[in-house]
Amino acid sequence: MKNNELIDTENKLIVGDCSKVMQHFQEEIIDLVVTSPPYDDLRNYNGFTFDFKTIATQLFKILKKGGVVVWVVGDKINGGRTLTSFKQAIYFQEIGFTIHDVMIYAKKNTPFMRSNAYTNCYEYMFVLSKGKPKTFNPLKEKTVRSGLEMLVTNKGANGINNKVLKELKEEKTLTNIWYYAVGLGGTTKDKEAFKHPAMFPEKLVLDHILSWTNEGDIVLDPMCGSGTTCKMAALSNRKYIGIDISDDYIKIAKKRVAQTEGIFV
Repeated sequence: MKNNELIDTENKLIVGDCSKVMQHFQEEIIDLVVTSPPYDDLRNYNGFTFDFKTIATQLFKILKKGGVVVWVVGDKINGGRTLTSFKQAIYFQEIGFTIHDVMIYAKKNTPFMRSNAYTNCYEYMFVLSKGKPKTFNPLKEKTVRSGLEMLVTNKGANGINNKVLKELKEEKTLTNIWYYAVGLGGTTKDKEAFKHPAMFPEKLVLDHILSWTNEGDIVLDPMCGSGTTCKMAALSNRKYIGIDISDDYIKIAKKRVAQTEGIFV
């Protein structure tokens, strides 16, 4: 590939170092990035060196105005937390990203116990935007009650609870803590995916894709591993790009994406 050659960014799975591959993307072409980088050396990814600052800078360059990056990370716990996740979030802010939200990915069935602290069951989902997000399709859930009710309004100076007649909606927007089961049947039913050492749940990725994009938008995972982001983008009628340093992982991703052909949610 020549230094100034641009990559055709539509429905691609690419073997390579994303910090170098993204240099060949057109500027402001990506609508959404959903990725979970190899943070704090918690997994061995075939000796890959994670160049965080270069990757962050490249993501800002190729993201559209109003585009969103969902950065799913945790911290190594070794006598205490490293706080690498927050250091990365601060750097994203320093190079121009807005920290639009700090969300929590809570694991329903984590087995990892700690001897001197409560069991860790979450990772952060930093929602980073280039300016104000251009798309937000809020996910909803049913409310416990709906209809007209007398509801408490703000107290006045006299401290008395005043009530007014208001309508409770049948649905409400989700909170920013999302719960997912992990493991086979939770993360995915696709056994092919478990050839990769670390994955996030398919439903987590799909929920972000539906929230921050519309059909036809381009979704990128620069460290795509087994291809979950690309698979869910294809299933929801979005265009996808996946990059990974490992040829073996890209082969897995291609198999998983191929299985979605002609199927949309």
